[in-house]
Order: sequence, then C-alpha cells, then structure tokens
Amino acid sequence: MAGIADTLGFLGGGPSVAAAIVVVTVLVRGLLVPLAVAQARGERARVRLLPKVRALRDRHGRDPVRLRRELQALYAEEGVSPFAGIGPALAQLPVLAVMYRLFVSATVAGHRNLLLAHTLLGTPLGQNWIGVVGGAGLFSPPSLLFLGLFALLAAVAWWTSRQAEGPLRLLPFGTVAVAAYLPLAAGVYLLASTAWTAAERAVLRRRIVMA
Repeated sequence: MAGIADTLGFLGGGPSVAAAIVVVTVLVRGLLVPLAVAQARGERARVRLLPKVRALRDRHGRDPVRLRRELQALYAEEGVSPFAGIGPALAQLPVLAVMYRLFVSATVAGHRNLLLAHTLLGTPLGQNWIGVVGGAGLFSPPSLLFLGLFALLAAVAWWTSRQAEGPLRLLPFGTVAVAAYLPLAAGVYLLASTAWTAAERAVLRRRIVMA
C-alpha cells in the first residue's frame, strides 16, 4: 500500500494514499474473482434445483426425516452440494479482514500507521465523521467530504439492493451507517470494495446464475 502511494506521489500525500487504497482494493478483489465465479456457479446449481426442492417440500413437508433423506438423495443424484458457493465466500473473509484492519489500526507492527497520517481535502484519513462533526461542525468542509462519501455509498447500496429481495434489500444500506464510525481511509476502502462487489455480482448473475 505504501509503495503504491509513493508511486502515485505526484497526486499529493492524501490523494495518493486514497488512490492507493482504490488500486490495492481492485488488485485484491481481482485476485479473488475465481472464488466469486465458484460462488456464482454454486448459486446457479441451487437455482436449477429449486423447483425440485420445492416439490419435495410440498410432498414431504410434514415428515422432516423423509424430507431430509429425499433432499440428500436429490443433491447426490445431481452432483450438487447444498453448500456450494459457501466455501469460496468464506475464503475471502481473511483477506478482506486484513484490508479492513489496515485502515482502522493506529499502529502496524508496532509502528505508527503512516497511511492514516495524511489528509484528503483537509480531512485526516484517520479521522471519522463523528469526530469531525463534534470538532468542526456538521457543515464544515471535512464533514461535507464525509457526506459526499455517504452519498456515494448510498448510491452503491441502492444499486445492490435492486438485486436483492425482501428484507435483504435494506441490508446494503448498512454500509452508510458503518462508514460514519470508520476512519476516512476505511470509508474509501469500503466504497471501492462495495462498488466492486455490486458490479461483480451484476455481471456474474447475468452471465452465470441467470444463464
């Protein structure tokens, strides 16, 4: 991260770090694309078997033991695991957790986290919106920067919610509330990561799941 920020140093201290966050996020998520593809294929398998699963539930819904046995036989016959796609999703968590910790930790390996020492448009990358409002006010330039970030996160959440159903449609908007308590650097990462996720899901859903 620091090396990429130095390469982009012509943008200035804070902007170069913000750009490095986006670049590294794209690189990491790009490496995880095969896992996302495996997850989409697992979802496609579950979608394909959904009519048969519903028929079995209607037929044996009052007999849980028989229903479980019939479902196991169906999955075995079709060569599909009911948990297909969960493994790849879990495999992404350690990498994403490390990325997240990088932007919320004041120190790294016992040293000051220099990534958070820079400012973006006058706002420290290590500062969060709650602290900005308490110190400078709701309509101060740093607060307006955060509000712009929240608006972008809300736009991505709205796009993502269009692909969900029921109560899950509200889940993506939780990123806006979370970002209010995160450092600005983590908010930039969250925006880059959620935007990638939304685009990735849209493409994979159209090309793999719905196909």
